[in-house]
Amino acid sequence: MKLTTLGCWGGYPYRDAGTTSFLLTSESGFNLLIDAGSRAVTELEHELSPLQLDAVIISHYHQDHIADLGVLQQYRQLWPKTDPEWDSMILDIYGHNRDEVNFKNLTLANVSKGHAYDYKNGQKVGPFDITFIETVHPVICYAMRIVERKTGQTLVFTGDTGWFDDLVPFTKGADMFLADVYLFKGQEKHFAHLTSFEAGKIAREAGVKKLVLTHLPQHAPAHISSDNYLESLREEAQTEAGTIPVELAEPHKKWDFNDF
Repeated sequence: MKLTTLGCWGGYPYRDAGTTSFLLTSESGFNLLIDAGSRAVTELEHELSPLQLDAVIISHYHQDHIADLGVLQQYRQLWPKTDPEWDSMILDIYGHNRDEVNFKNLTLANVSKGHAYDYKNGQKVGPFDITFIETVHPVICYAMRIVERKTGQTLVFTGDTGWFDDLVPFTKGADMFLADVYLFKGQEKHFAHLTSFEAGKIAREAGVKKLVLTHLPQHAPAHISSDNYLESLREEAQTEAGTIPVELAEPHKKWDFNDF
């Protein structure tokens, strides 16, 4: 399978790049959008038509993860039905139903159908088997372990989370650990987000093949130079991860899991 970054900032779009959104494509060509932060639709257009999405899955309902969800629905609702590219299929959108108002918004008549994913027992979405674990965050959020059924290739995406011990076994042996890293080393045990140190520690203890940092901060803390500060964030994670490769997510950066 392949993963493409559409947006990687936390909180708000910045410097011509959007917030959390990723495109996961299976070996069979199934296109799953993971979160739909700001700019997700226009960035997706550089990769494929938003009409070609097969499903969407949402970790939680903070705006930096769903800002373009309504835009995506309107895109499909208003697209000319006479266009040969038009796909009349209803778009399946998966999210948790523990927030009734936001869950209800996943459904738009004749456009999209909201599905409550089974966060206790796991969910099949196209060629993927997905299991969930609730994270440490001010609103209900679920990390996802996504396994491509045919290849066994595994992506663990944290959504947004602070540290909790169960993240290590949940992430065990993943091909890629896609981690919320909004904070620098020294801010551990935060109530909402991981630090670079914590992400590296999870990656090392879980024995993943690759760590990718996302939900990135727009600014450096006072003790770190603003020049290339994201590389400093990466280096902090790399020091703790040891020999596991650590990379930064950036718009349209791609990974082919066959290369790991």
